[in-house]
Amino acid sequence: MARKGSRFSRSDDESDINLTPMLDVVFIMLIFFIVTATFIKQAGIEVLRPEAATAEQKPTVSVLVAIGENGEIWIDKRRVDPAAVRSHIERLHAENPKGGLVIQADKGARYELLKAVLTAARGAGLSQVAISTEA
Repeated sequence: MARKGSRFSRSDDESDINLTPMLDVVFIMLIFFIVTATFIKQAGIEVLRPEAATAEQKPTVSVLVAIGENGEIWIDKRRVDPAAVRSHIERLHAENPKGGLVIQADKGARYELLKAVLTAARGAGLSQVAISTEA
């Protein structure tokens, strides 16, 4: 015999769990992860790429290296010393071993720098290396 006001006489409306706050938190977390996700890899500088008639799109890129006209090498939005290119490539390739390397060399870049980056990529064990061009 439960009396009105006792703790055993709750109505059905009071016993339901309100899921609205939990859904709000999940929705905010989803927005946070979408906004903070990285979709486009950038080397760090803009380069004027040479034109090529046989250009192809590469689906997976784990390392993006840019060589500027003034001789600067950029990896992951940081200027890199030519002697340290191999270690940076090895570190980024270890994070995503299925991806390849794309080199964005400026039209006016020195051939020696392109050759040094290609040699560093070969020494790091990358087999998928491409040079970015304008189609």
